[in-house]
Amino acid sequence: MANNGRPGAMRKAKKGPSGGTGGLGRKALEGKGPTPKAEERPYHKAFKNKQLAERSAAKRGDPKRGDARAGGRSGTNVRGKVAEEVVTGRNSVVEALRAGIPAKALHVAVRIDMDDRVRESLKMAAERGLPVMETHKPELDRMTNEAVHQGLVLQIPPYEYADPTDLASETLEAWKKGHIRNAPLFVALDGITDPRNLGAIIRSASAFSAHGVIVPERRAVGVTASAWKTSAGAAVRVPVARAGNLNNTLKTFKKMGIFVLGLDGDGDVSLPSIVLAKEPICIVVGSEGKGLSRLVRENCDQIVSIPIDSAMESLNASMAVGITLYEISRQRAS
Repeated sequence: MANNGRPGAMRKAKKGPSGGTGGLGRKALEGKGPTPKAEERPYHKAFKNKQLAERSAAKRGDPKRGDARAGGRSGTNVRGKVAEEVVTGRNSVVEALRAGIPAKALHVAVRIDMDDRVRESLKMAAERGLPVMETHKPELDRMTNEAVHQGLVLQIPPYEYADPTDLASETLEAWKKGHIRNAPLFVALDGITDPRNLGAIIRSASAFSAHGVIVPERRAVGVTASAWKTSAGAAVRVPVARAGNLNNTLKTFKKMGIFVLGLDGDGDVSLPSIVLAKEPICIVVGSEGKGLSRLVRENCDQIVSIPIDSAMESLNASMAVGITLYEISRQRAS
């Protein structure tokens, strides 16, 4: 057939028989199965949100729900690496720096809109010798798991916990040698999961000359950015020890001569009537809802209650600790 002068108008046939695909075409047509859910795709926003919620729930000991508290948070990024503890947002960063919270670096967004809070943060960071790093917004989003950071992020180093037995032993020895005036006084937390409660308890412990706070390693809050901020810097002065097993730690305290007093609404002794105020003491407080656990209650030498109006069911854990520490401090001073 003539092509009438148009190049390429004639179809060129291959010589010889044509080969098949060997089944490769049929395999390609099978597809890759159903599309995974959004929360199962590592690079999807829903996956990051799920990882953050699971880690937040694990920190509070609640496997069914998780939330990140405003101002201080930590999480897991899209590649599975654990993000550092950070304080986010202009107000929170300013308050954290004012409180003297230990920090590693201050991250400021590139071309940030300056205001009084940003200027004060930069000034305090310079006075403390903190590294100030200009960081692009995508990196700040990654560091904070896409929290509302307003272009300002403060990195917090991991808290170095003391050993509860070593802390008690050193305090007892210092008391016996006369290096400290009052008998050892500790506060142990049983099932406290709110970092603001922990921060408030640390603050009360500092105000009434307690020598340390004991937190369990599992199903309890640790010294997070939120706890640091609520303590108003008191965590610098009061050591926090982490116990692998709170019950075993309380048993060890009792063998060392430290009396364990549990706080509960149905106590055997009313707070003003305690006779052990001037002895070495460890006060144990439970969560507002559940109170002391059964095993912890069994390991207490006395269960102490705070007299309150019958119309009020219970006190907040940090408030109960503050009232108890004040009464012990008052009796020791008298």
